[in-house]
Amino acid sequence: SSWEYMSLGGSGMDLASLKRGTGGRSSFNGVVCTVFGASGCLGRFLVNKLGKIGTQLILPSRTNFYYMQRLKLCGDLGQVLLVPFELKDELSIAKAMKYSNVVINLIGKDTETSNYPFSEVHVKGAERIARIARESGVQKLIHFSALNATENPKPIIKFGGSKFYASKWLGEQVVRDAFPGAIIFRPADMYSHEDHFLRYYVTKLRRNWLFMPVWKRGNGIVKQPVYTADVAEGVVNAIFEEGNEGEIYQAVGPRRYELGELIDYMFRVMRREKEVGYIRYDMRLDPFFLMRVQFLQMIGLKYPILSWERLEREHTTDDVYYELPTLEDLKVKLTYVEDRFPFELKYFREAAYFDPDIAQFEKVKPPPVLVD
Repeated sequence: SSWEYMSLGGSGMDLASLKRGTGGRSSFNGVVCTVFGASGCLGRFLVNKLGKIGTQLILPSRTNFYYMQRLKLCGDLGQVLLVPFELKDELSIAKAMKYSNVVINLIGKDTETSNYPFSEVHVKGAERIARIARESGVQKLIHFSALNATENPKPIIKFGGSKFYASKWLGEQVVRDAFPGAIIFRPADMYSHEDHFLRYYVTKLRRNWLFMPVWKRGNGIVKQPVYTADVAEGVVNAIFEEGNEGEIYQAVGPRRYELGELIDYMFRVMRREKEVGYIRYDMRLDPFFLMRVQFLQMIGLKYPILSWERLEREHTTDDVYYELPTLEDLKVKLTYVEDRFPFELKYFREAAYFDPDIAQFEKVKPPPVLVD
């Protein structure tokens, strides 16, 4: 099997590349994996899971070593290697995957910057990684796109629709052209510690004091959020799955919820209900909130929490195509929102360090589940 050995740097068979050990952290499972974007939320989960099973990891990054150094603890001594790279520098990309038989591209941006617009990151950068991976003899390429990625996104709030979704769709096309056997993941909103989903809603900038503006109060907008660790487990299983080259996996959670009900549930978990001022209302009726979004756009914050692009994606219904496989097809046991949100939001509860009496607070009512 090709997984029993690999050719390193074009030098032919190498004993050091053979599998060894019983499959744990101090073993080597035969996979040398380059993970682009390992410093992100999903990257940390994925690197940890791969390191536990004896994967040798190459982690390219252009960021400060400080933000990457803790990832070295995810694998055994010498099994996690940090290398500098720049997405526009093809030589640095080639060096990062020179000895790898698996490459995973997690690189993505929520907001555009002057040096890295969506087209540079999601299209040109993705194409470079895919093309160089094919030229380097990489056996498996896993590319991350996004759920709802489409050529012409339907506009909801922002004129012209989401540029993020359009660039992700175009990225899929160029990756498929450059590396025909690439495996593509389309994740929904991912939640976990230090995520960009739950933390987005608890930030004061997203709220209007204690009130929560939502487009059409969140009615008719359907979301299917997924736990980040489940997505990471699906990627690990996809690496070792045989015959899945060219597959597209939809990384979605087990249940669908209306956005407004899901936000209400978050605030019930945080004990911030009507008694303490929480009210969800229609964003369209609040010109001052819309003016605040426009003001933040105009002053040109490099990484704004609130933007028209973010609001556009937030209020887009998650479209799931049932003819495409999901994480369950990769034998992942999915985590329910109701089992995970209380832990993730514990730090944001009202009177978080107050020791309540028995039965002082009612059991939190879960959000209604939508059935197709």
